[in-house]
Amino acid sequence: MTEGKIVQCIGAVVDVEFPRGQMPKVYDALVMEGSDLTLEVQQQLGDGVVRAIALGSTDGLRRGLMVTDTGKPITVPVGKATLGRIMDVLGRPIDERGPVDQAETAAIHRKAPTYDELAPSQELLETGIKVIDL
Repeated sequence: MTEGKIVQCIGAVVDVEFPRGQMPKVYDALVMEGSDLTLEVQQQLGDGVVRAIALGSTDGLRRGLMVTDTGKPITVPVGKATLGRIMDVLGRPIDERGPVDQAETAAIHRKAPTYDELAPSQELLETGIKVIDL
């Protein structure tokens, strides 16, 4: 896990400088020490600088704060435990029904399933809205 420092912050866009040769990959998650703010790398600008998007409030961010590269993308819980649950983009529950079982997780950026992996269904889905159900 490589550490970098914030060199620029404009709204939700944050530029972070890492040692050359140790830049995080695009879509890697960056975390801040002493904060629950997570950043996601969107672009490698060169010279060890990456541009990231803050996935939360950037109040209090300033140049020079240290950021750690997790070396992996953001993952969220998946499976039957997530059915009917409301989560934020980081997979944290926001529906006040307690924690979500994280036995199975998946990256938020991944390839779509192939046509063969899809489960087609002939079943009608009733919405209860007359105009749509006609």
